[in-house]
Amino acid sequence: MPHQQLPAVQKLRVRFAKRGRLRFTSHRDFQRAFERALRRADVPMAWSQGFTPHPRVSYAGAAPTGAASEAEYLELAVTRVCDPEQVRAALDAALPPGLDVVEVVEAGPGALADRLQASSWAIELPGAVPGQAAAAVTTFLAAASVPVERLTKNGVRQLDPRAAVLRLTADTDADPVTLRAVVRHQSPTVRPDEVLAGLRLVAGFTPPQPPRTVRLAQGEWDDDTGVLGDPLADAPGRDT
Repeated sequence: MPHQQLPAVQKLRVRFAKRGRLRFTSHRDFQRAFERALRRADVPMAWSQGFTPHPRVSYAGAAPTGAASEAEYLELAVTRVCDPEQVRAALDAALPPGLDVVEVVEAGPGALADRLQASSWAIELPGAVPGQAAAAVTTFLAAASVPVERLTKNGVRQLDPRAAVLRLTADTDADPVTLRAVVRHQSPTVRPDEVLAGLRLVAGFTPPQPPRTVRLAQGEWDDDTGVLGDPLADAPGRDT
């Protein structure tokens, strides 16, 4: 790192995926791996000020450890104008298979975090009986609230996954049966396992085998159309 830090001249937004065994990578482990990848890929990073400068990378809404994802996002600042596709290819080559850089674009207007209002999830339920899963979803959606508990470092906290769920269906034609959910981001963020805890609470439904969870998308939720928008849609120069 040079003694005199160069100013940021461009911001890039990165979409990456956590696949296979790499879904068990914690957010902190990913941060360390990504900073090493930035060095190996020779990305001209801008650095923060202060006594302990660090690369200017902003992470947004990491998926829970153990959940796979096709739609994780971060934003980084660089000291010279870069070709987004070249950065994507270099970072993807520098990261291990399973941490895959899907897309890099020049940042559009506004804050990235403001564009990540909700997540679309697929929750596979190996061994589940289709009719039981569908009935549990119906019961859950009919409830006014579904209080569940989360154990945090500060003790037990109560939250309501029903209030966060914008859409929930049981795809009984899929093999295995798959719940498809759109969950609004709130504080604290409701996780897929808390949606399952809600199904257990109100309907007595418990998957017979450990579920497999994948975040399919994040974006801005449109209440009128029921569509989850692409947070990178208006990136300068991006093909749409």
